Amino acid sequence: MRASIVSLIVAILICFGAAAVGSFFTAKSVSTWYVTLNKPTWNPPGWLFGPVWTILYLMMATSIWLIWSKFTFKDYPVIYSIFSLQLILNVLWSGIFFGLRQPGWAVMDIAVLWLLILLYVLLTWPVSKAASLLFVPYLLWVGFAGVLNFTIWRLNKF
Repeated sequence: MRASIVSLIVAILICFGAAAVGSFFTAKSVSTWYVTLNKPTWNPPGWLFGPVWTILYLMMATSIWLIWSKFTFKDYPVIYSIFSLQLILNVLWSGIFFGLRQPGWAVMDIAVLWLLILLYVLLTWPVSKAASLLFVPYLLWVGFAGVLNFTIWRLNKF
């Protein structure tokens, strides 16, 4: 039980560590550059992003913890690798979109990110349905974010 709690805490720290790195890029531009961009009428209010991402990062951590608590890297190296890659692309998106202010390049990042999330959902399904289902809201949100990212890119003629 103790090892299980420790591994859950580690999974949460990994996911929120990634979130912290991503927010480093976001914080510098969200109240300056981002507010000047043309956005669609269906753009969510700014206050919504923090709570949504907090829940999603907790769900991501719980998902990988469910795998980690039963299986080693040697058992499912592809699942662990895809989880790691999607987390890296998640952070990179913030750096590309907000840090470099390149929504067009960010569209490409988020497209690959979405595919990796989908692959994670599909590969974890036979191993842990709960781990797989915990990634579905993330898949949906990133899909929405991808459409939003693309729309912002087109509206601002980058």
